[in-house]
Amino acid sequence: MRRTRPAAAFASALTATALALTAAGCSSSGGGSASGTVSIPTPTAVASLVAQLPPDVKSGGKLVVATDASYAPNEFKDASGNIVGMDVDLAKAIAQTLGLTADVQNATFDSIIPGMTAQKYQMSLSSFTDTKDREASVDMVTYFSAGTGTAVKKGNPNKVDPSDLCGKKVAVQTGTTQADEIKNVINPACQKAGKPTVPNDGDKFDLQTDVTTALVSGRDDAMLADSPVVDYAVQQTNGQLQTLGSVTDTAPYGVVLPKGTALTQAVQGAVQSLMANGIYQDILKKWGVQAGAVTTSSVNAATS
Repeated sequence: MRRTRPAAAFASALTATALALTAAGCSSSGGGSASGTVSIPTPTAVASLVAQLPPDVKSGGKLVVATDASYAPNEFKDASGNIVGMDVDLAKAIAQTLGLTADVQNATFDSIIPGMTAQKYQMSLSSFTDTKDREASVDMVTYFSAGTGTAVKKGNPNKVDPSDLCGKKVAVQTGTTQADEIKNVINPACQKAGKPTVPNDGDKFDLQTDVTTALVSGRDDAMLADSPVVDYAVQQTNGQLQTLGSVTDTAPYGVVLPKGTALTQAVQGAVQSLMANGIYQDILKKWGVQAGAVTTSSVNAATS
């Protein structure tokens, strides 16, 4: 998983992919389709959580939020260039629960955690999978569950077996857990079995839109991405792609925050508050990803 990314129908020209296929979508078990038209209630500020904020954050009145807007429907740009999606709505709701506004800024995925440690950003919701490695440099507040999915061209013309990707050309987004999986798990297993490896440890792209385009165009045999991302890509390509096999390696997404500050506990409380008042569930339903809902938010809960 990425982290584990306008929702217009896929047109014949591949340039449409850059708008439509920025990322994730509804899980195959969740039903429904992503929609940006549902109205979400505005949460009210919770005084006890506001009181937990670091003084500089409270006085600043906003949270600078980084997201890689290429991963629909979690985070992407609509036809007007506005950054929208599940994570964007959740970021705004978290900020409002803390009596703040969210200043959502687009950033490439692999630059976000370095930007956090350099104090360029105060928070990120960008489909980051919560891992021990990431927790070493930032805090992570869990809020969603996703796994890795596989997509191929309709009919699977290259006869891809999702359990044996050795020798297949596989598209992934740079910096994702899927890219790490190919390099650290899949290719070593291929070598051990005496089989050809996935070329170049995967065909890596900075944007998920380009990953999807590579598969649609036939450049690659398969793509690996977060399960909601894969499902959404299949929807938006009007039958040109299909999912293959089952979702694997299910794990939580985490809100990324600076390491060891009071902001972490305040954000965890805000997420839990949104779960309790139903706004969290409304946001997930709006984007068709309710299958990934969780009932409890935890801090730094990664097991691997």
